[in-house]
Amino acid sequence: MSIAQSLLPEFEHEIAGVRRVLERIPVEHLDYRPHPKSMTLGELANHLAVMPGWVAGTLSTTDMDFDDPEIRASMPKPSSTIEGLLKTLDSGKEEAAKALAKASDADFQVIWSGRAGGKVLFSMPRIAVVRGMVLNHAVHHRAQATVYLRMLDVPVPALYGPSADEA
Repeated sequence: MSIAQSLLPEFEHEIAGVRRVLERIPVEHLDYRPHPKSMTLGELANHLAVMPGWVAGTLSTTDMDFDDPEIRASMPKPSSTIEGLLKTLDSGKEEAAKALAKASDADFQVIWSGRAGGKVLFSMPRIAVVRGMVLNHAVHHRAQATVYLRMLDVPVPALYGPSADEA
């Protein structure tokens, strides 16, 4: 089994969980921020929505400067609707699935670098970027979003089994 074939079920499972969380977000609380250092719920939701699209970019390039104005301009625009968030998520998931279907095991071994203002922040094999900077990162922020939902008294969806709100 190829790396991509083994990664795809995990990717689909985790992004389906992100989708269930985004579907529960009350649009009237997008400006909710549990702490001054925290993202707003809207910022967090938009961050989650774009993550699947990072897979295609990772597999088609060898680096990215996060401060590059052209890169920033090419990113999906933030949404203030749940429909918009889900459209961004689903589009990125589709692009990722296509990129994964074409990726060879050798493609995953290519070193990919993340930069800011030209300074290299990290360099690692693409597989580590997909697993760490996309999947694990999405799981981390999805968990934050479920805490926000709990604090807003919104039922938390089941992710790895029943939640306290879903038996």
